[in-house]
Amino acid sequence: MPIYDYNCKACGHPFETLVRSDTVPTCPKCGSTELEKCVSPLAPAGKIEAIRMAHRRVAAAQGHFDHYSPSDKAKLLQGKKNI
Repeated sequence: MPIYDYNCKACGHPFETLVRSDTVPTCPKCGSTELEKCVSPLAPAGKIEAIRMAHRRVAAAQGHFDHYSPSDKAKLLQGKKNI
């Protein structure tokens, strides 16, 4: 699932979200589906791993890793790349 940056056309709220191919993203502030997809800035070298892990923690908190076994989920959240 890719993470996209959006700007809500209805309320102007900028946000990022994980998007599955079969879902339509909505604004977390007002619930509107009138969104503008934005270009994400590149992460500076050295910060990419921290950013990736922060996104994984958010995804785990939202239940996106519930289909993984507990050991695989722990590896994902510890930054191991050997799954």
